[in-house]
Amino acid sequence: MLQSLGLCLVLSLAIQWILWAVAALLHTEKFYDLAGSGTFILLSHLSLQWTGTNYLRQKVQTGLITVWGVRLGTFLFLRILRDGHDRRFDKVRDNPGTFFVYWTVQGIWIFVTLLPSLMLNLEKRNKPLGLADYLGWTLWTIGFLTQAIADQQKWSFKADPDNAGKFIQSGLWAYSRHPNYLGEILQWSGLFLSASSVLGGYQYVSVISPVFVWFLLNYVSGIPILERQAMKRWGEDPTYKSYIQLTPVLWPLKF
Repeated sequence: MLQSLGLCLVLSLAIQWILWAVAALLHTEKFYDLAGSGTFILLSHLSLQWTGTNYLRQKVQTGLITVWGVRLGTFLFLRILRDGHDRRFDKVRDNPGTFFVYWTVQGIWIFVTLLPSLMLNLEKRNKPLGLADYLGWTLWTIGFLTQAIADQQKWSFKADPDNAGKFIQSGLWAYSRHPNYLGEILQWSGLFLSASSVLGGYQYVSVISPVFVWFLLNYVSGIPILERQAMKRWGEDPTYKSYIQLTPVLWPLKF
């Protein structure tokens, strides 16, 4: 299994580096997120084929990752086509070295996030479906719907000319300032929970997957960047000040 996991990591990085060369040559980030989602799907299916077991748990897990990847990848690709650029890359796309770091981080992110599912697909042992599976898939479903609904609500909000220059505070965005990220965390937490049904020993290190997703979104590439941009844009707006005081950053609960 360790050899196969190592191959998955190499493939994840190799794909990103090849596409980085193309993106750097064209000075574009337009297929960055699409490449990430596609690599998730590819590695999930490859790891399932390598073992040749095709247990129901493995097929469901791979299917859920595929559904997530197709939806999110398509949404992000359409969004960047609409917007014309991704502000994350404003100071990056013309700097090949820094751009390379972004693509490399994506390769690592893919591997670490997929780790429980890769271990599950590469595992020859099987157990009957149980509570952890059903709870995990339920959690994934809640996360998927949360993310998909939040994305659609924001898309529709920005598509309305009357909302130009405004921030969204309706729908799921009235309960969390980043419900799409909440959905992302719930999905990968659910997939770890299901995979844990057959994991054992050192394989439990794969709990790093949902923890890593939460840490990345909460402290590195997601929420901090968007919060700074929002504060710069609406920080003096009384309505926005009230919104951030009343609405939790991520979890729809006040502690």
